Amino acid sequence: MKTRLGMAAAMGAWSARHRKTAVFGWLLFVVLTAALGGTHGNSKVTDSERMPGQVSRAARILDEAGLKNPVGETVLVQSATRGADDPDFRAAVGQVVTAVNGTGKTAEVRSPYDTGAVSADGRSALVLLTLKGDREEAVAGVGSVMDAVADVQRRHPDLTVVELGDASSAKWMQDQFKNDFARAEWTAVPLALGILLIAFGALVAAVLPVVLALTAFVAAGGLVALSSGLLHTSDNASSVMLLVGLAVGVDYCLFYLRREREERAAGRDAATALAVAAATSGRAVLVSGVTVVVAMAGMFLTGLADFRAMGYATIVVVVTAVLGSLTVLPALLSMLGDRVEKGRVPFLARLRRPDAADTGGRFWNAVLTPVLRRPLAATLLAGAALLGLAAPMLTMHTANLTFQQQLPAGNALVAASQKIEAAFPGSPGPATVVIKARDISSPAMTAAIADLKARALASGRMHGPVEVAVHADENIATVDIPLNGTGNDATSNDALRTLREELVPATVLTVPGTEAPVTGNTAGSHDFNSRMTGSMPLVFGFVVAFAFLLMLTSFRSLAVALTAVALNLLSVGAAYGVLTLVFQHGVGASLLGTAGVGAVESWVPLFLFVILFGLSMDYHVFVVSRIKEGHDHGLPTRAAIAHGIRSTAGVVTSAAVIMVAVFAVFGTLSMQVMKQMGVGLAVAVLIDATVIRAVLLPSVMTLLDERNWYLPRWLNWLPDLSHGEPLPPAGAERAVREQPADPADSADTGRHRRVEV
Repeated sequence: MKTRLGMAAAMGAWSARHRKTAVFGWLLFVVLTAALGGTHGNSKVTDSERMPGQVSRAARILDEAGLKNPVGETVLVQSATRGADDPDFRAAVGQVVTAVNGTGKTAEVRSPYDTGAVSADGRSALVLLTLKGDREEAVAGVGSVMDAVADVQRRHPDLTVVELGDASSAKWMQDQFKNDFARAEWTAVPLALGILLIAFGALVAAVLPVVLALTAFVAAGGLVALSSGLLHTSDNASSVMLLVGLAVGVDYCLFYLRREREERAAGRDAATALAVAAATSGRAVLVSGVTVVVAMAGMFLTGLADFRAMGYATIVVVVTAVLGSLTVLPALLSMLGDRVEKGRVPFLARLRRPDAADTGGRFWNAVLTPVLRRPLAATLLAGAALLGLAAPMLTMHTANLTFQQQLPAGNALVAASQKIEAAFPGSPGPATVVIKARDISSPAMTAAIADLKARALASGRMHGPVEVAVHADENIATVDIPLNGTGNDATSNDALRTLREELVPATVLTVPGTEAPVTGNTAGSHDFNSRMTGSMPLVFGFVVAFAFLLMLTSFRSLAVALTAVALNLLSVGAAYGVLTLVFQHGVGASLLGTAGVGAVESWVPLFLFVILFGLSMDYHVFVVSRIKEGHDHGLPTRAAIAHGIRSTAGVVTSAAVIMVAVFAVFGTLSMQVMKQMGVGLAVAVLIDATVIRAVLLPSVMTLLDERNWYLPRWLNWLPDLSHGEPLPPAGAERAVREQPADPADSADTGRHRRVEV
């Protein structure tokens, strides 16, 4: 009877028969997508798309009217001893006004002697300026303004002359993001290559996964750019695409390549070894890739443009990596044959034991033996440890981090912000009430705006100066009201609530036909957090449900599906706990060159959940597939568990080390959000590949024993996505023929079991 090939096995077989077509077709695909994507360029997420709630509505009102929210900058002139009326102080202020006007990049410059922006002690003054153009143009032109201010500072070393604003902050972040991204690329790739060189002991075998992962990333980048007109992308999406693409691309190739090498070492001919790798590891790659795609699809349920961009970019790079692993890799291996071991490094080659794939090595045996002997104790101890690690997540506070929190300590912009806040207490960014009326110049609306201003100042939660800008032709007005607090603390949020729920409804909204959404930094953080909190249960439920169904149909086992979900939730919870301890409470933060900032970036927990739930399936699918393979070829469940864990130990270790190393690189970058993302992912993968795969998975499966393969009759209607291999793998066959008794049985019998296929 002819064995039915699964999709992965069929793709591998086709690629092996059409090697040149597969390899050159892949290269053509990568070159074309990269070239077309580069020509097309990226369409980025707009401000009105980025934020939900009133902030989004305010942005749309301004966009529809053709009005651009003015991009403001502030220049602080400060003296430790002299007042603002001192001649030298006045001269410095005048030079600042003249210098920034001379750049041609400003639309308006206002002296503190005209606006009254002088501190209570009289030794600090603010020059307020508005840059020309929209946000993008302002960020591009702010450099010359900053240079002009720096020149005044050099001429007055006895004074403090510093600039701060949305454009200067955005420029720093933009420049730093590019630098960090380049550093991540140049660090992560050599790290992955070095780890693979140690794992394989041969240069060709080590280079293959890295090259395929990088080409998948390049091709995916082109595809994302080409489709960005329909689904806008973002800088964060590019960063995440590199992070995930390199990790999964290398891992998928590693799984495939190690299995092919293992089968060759077990005596299979080259064609059979490749066929077995395609049917086993190839199928694990396919199931894992589909799981990651399903998990990332959950990001679309947030309704947030940045999340849609990150989810879409990750889906594209994962699908591309899977496609490369299942097509071009078999073709290359078919071309190379045993020459894949070329470029062997003598010292590294001697470190690798020939039977490592079968035994798992001393470390894994030392861990696995007591776990299999005392599975209940191992389950309770490991479970309690992970629950303890996850406990701090109960105190997690999320917020849209301010740029002061995002930037590293000692940064010049942070220092400028601290000086301004000390001299002029209050939120660094005002709340803006965007008023759209039938007649913005009517007496009723004029009186309502004046009433809003008076009530805001009288509330005790807001302060001056309150600035009003009326655009009569568009029937729109903006009212800037500085809030008390730091911008995203309880004080600022209380002030925002008062403004939105009490003052605006009692004043401008009493005029019929009026809209008045409130925007600004504090409003953006509040609205973003509210949307995130509301969408989390939906996203979590979607990801968990579909991951469960995918595992259920892939392994035809209720226990395997439930175990996969439970163990993944444990590893995610532990990562959340570490994230809270380090970045919110500051425990160990100094080791990462940062400090506790009192909050976790609001989008990071949900992002980590979907990424980790997808990525952790890499190991779970790979290991459980090997366990099931052994069981299907005649091994008792306990023996199959021991064989599956030991035979995958080397590849799981190598894959985990690569992922942890790549993610840890992002933990060393300057931006706080990149640190949080990198550390969260690295910790979760480390826990998943050690505590989960080496302790909890084998101990729980040992306790379940034959119940691992139970599927209720009433679920037989489910589609069967499990496919048999075209040939029984030599490794599994040998394990069945000469399988030592598992530790629990050997204590009683002291004999070896022999099972014939």
